[in-house]
Amino acid sequence: MLPSPSSAPDAEGPSPGPAPIDARGLAAAVEAVLFVRGEPLGVRDLARILDADPAAVRDAAELCAEGLRERGLLLQEHGGAFQLVTHPRTAWAVERALHPDAPTRLSRPALETLAIIAYRQPVTRQGVESIRGVGCEAVLESLERRELIAEVGREPGPGHPRLFGTTLRFLQVVGISRIDELPPMPSRGRPEPDVGAGGHGD
Repeated sequence: MLPSPSSAPDAEGPSPGPAPIDARGLAAAVEAVLFVRGEPLGVRDLARILDADPAAVRDAAELCAEGLRERGLLLQEHGGAFQLVTHPRTAWAVERALHPDAPTRLSRPALETLAIIAYRQPVTRQGVESIRGVGCEAVLESLERRELIAEVGREPGPGHPRLFGTTLRFLQVVGISRIDELPPMPSRGRPEPDVGAGGHGD
């Protein structure tokens, strides 16, 4: 005898929602989502994906960052967005695997320009050139190609010159999680974030 419709399982009913998740479980979920997406995601984006409270997501991101300290990945925050990247201490291995013959060093002019932008951002090309005393257009283009800097806005006024700032890639290369972790600006000379110098011109 077939079961009556009232006693049959409801195959078309709504599926149960996710089980309650603790802080560590949410941190693991944040890590997994950032890993598979491979791009920066804001707190609201993560909260929507995980159906969680934004405050809980931010706490989970901090917990995730703590758990990654001794591993090969790093959770970075920039402009209110989080991204999972390779840790600077393992970047050499990734670089060898992906670009075994590609130069990774920056020239002295590129380092000086990058340092000025890092400490004075947002800053225009004219602002950088007034500090360095030489033209910087080619160097800025090179740093943009390397994704170490990017346009972050336009300055009001004639011509609306581009404003430059550093990127998540810059944080990865320098080995910090946030821009405010840069060491204080030296009192003398031009500041230089430790991204390495070498003979490869830019």
